[in-house]
Amino acid sequence: DEVITIGPIPRMQAVAEVTRPWRIPTTASMNPIMVDGIGMCGSCRVQVGEKVLFACVDGPDMDAHQVDFDELKVRQNRFRTEEKTSWEHYREECRLREKGGRD
Repeated sequence: DEVITIGPIPRMQAVAEVTRPWRIPTTASMNPIMVDGIGMCGSCRVQVGEKVLFACVDGPDMDAHQVDFDELKVRQNRFRTEEKTSWEHYREECRLREKGGRD
């Protein structure tokens, strides 16, 4: 009767494409794109049909057949550099702690 998809953006897009030809109502949970949870940062902005919505205040559950997943994937890459830097910093901190060099 209905499909609910949760997880990475590409997976939710794939689920929406599988259910679309069958016209099965499909809901996607936009939790993965939320940052601040109050709509101030705009990171959770998503085009749903003709509307621009914010997952943290208008969702997080949205009609998966109306979500513009292609735009969403492009927008998600905007923090790629910061994520890489943060991951590298974390790995260095772990390495130092293992050697007992930093608390």
